[in-house]
Amino acid sequence: MRHPDDPDVAPDSKAAAALCLGVLGAVTGFALGGVIPATVALVLARQAGRDMDRSEGWLTGATQVLWARRLAWVGIALAVCSVAVIVALRLFQDAGAGYRDFPPTVD
Repeated sequence: MRHPDDPDVAPDSKAAAALCLGVLGAVTGFALGGVIPATVALVLARQAGRDMDRSEGWLTGATQVLWARRLAWVGIALAVCSVAVIVALRLFQDAGAGYRDFPPTVD
């Protein structure tokens, strides 16, 4: 039986916010804008994890924190891949030109 002074079990709001930002980061990660919500999601997930550890089981949301971290890292990985593709395309574009367009007065 639970003691009357014990608090009720409650979901952690930081965990829910981290999950939402993790989803946003994963969805928009390819557009490079997903890095910002993904980074904020990682920070909130860390804070939520600490809060849940300190609450001794009265805060719930460990699964949300887990998925927030996973989705945030997916968003960051997509952004890194996007940068790599942009750099590679730019390098191939410059390599394919094969000539320099100098003015007619230059030998």
